[in-house]
Amino acid sequence: MSWQIKKIGETPKLNNPVLIEGLPGIANVGKIVVDFLLEELDAKKIYEFFSYSMPQTVFVNEDNMIDLPVIEMYYVKHKKQDLLLLAGDVQPTSEESCYEFVEEILKLAKKHSVSHLITLGGIGLRSVPKEPKLYCTGNSKKLIKTYTKDSDVENELFGVVGPIVGVSGVLLGLGKKQDIQAISLLAETLGHPMFIGVKGSKKILEVLDEKLELSVDMEAIKKEIKDMEKKFSKKKARLKDIAKQRSMGKKIPGDTSYIG
Repeated sequence: MSWQIKKIGETPKLNNPVLIEGLPGIANVGKIVVDFLLEELDAKKIYEFFSYSMPQTVFVNEDNMIDLPVIEMYYVKHKKQDLLLLAGDVQPTSEESCYEFVEEILKLAKKHSVSHLITLGGIGLRSVPKEPKLYCTGNSKKLIKTYTKDSDVENELFGVVGPIVGVSGVLLGLGKKQDIQAISLLAETLGHPMFIGVKGSKKILEVLDEKLELSVDMEAIKKEIKDMEKKFSKKKARLKDIAKQRSMGKKIPGDTSYIG
C-alpha cells in the first residue's frame, strides 16, 4: 500500500459526520479554515497519513528543529452532527498518489458513515479582491442547493472557475463514482505564492458556521485578517526592494537561489 495510515487512540462513535478537507492550495484558503476549526473546536486526532510520494522536504519548527510534513485527520463531537477534519502541511505530489490518497479517504468516509464531504479552496485572481466572492460546486445538486440557499454563495461558475486540482477536486470526482455526496466551497483570493487568503477563508467559515451551526468565534479570524494583511504588505515591500536592487546588479545580504 502506497499510503500508510496510523490509527490514533480508540475509534469514536460518530454521529452522521461531515468530512471537511482543507489541505494547502491557492493562498492556503482551505488550510486556514480547517486549522482554525481544529483549534476553535478542540478537535482530536484520529489518523495520521504517510507516503513516500509526499514532498521531499522538511520544515523548520519554532524550536529551530526540523519536522517531516504531515497529513492528519481529526474528529469533533458536535451537538448537531459530528465532524471529520482533514488537515496537513502538503498534498500528494503526483497524480497517481493523489488518486490513491483520495481512495483511502473515501474508505474512511464510508467506515465512519459520513453524510457528505466538503472540500475547500481558493480561486486565484490577479489582484486582491475587496470582498471575495464565494462559489459552490459539487457532485450533488441537492447538496449544492443546501449550501447556497439563503446565502450569497454563487453556484453559477461555469466559465469563471477553471479545473479544481488536487485532493479538493479528486474527492468530488471519485466521491461521485462511489455515491458519496460532495461539494467544494471556493473563495476568491490573490493568486500569489506568498499571499495568505484570510478574507476568503473568513467567507467560507461564515457559511460553515451557519450551515453546520458551529458557533465559532468570528472575531478571532477578523483579528488574523488584519495581522496577515500587515505581514503581507511588509513582505511585498521587501520583495519590491530586492527586485529593484537585483535589477541594479547589487548583491543582497543573505540572498540565495537554492535551499537544500
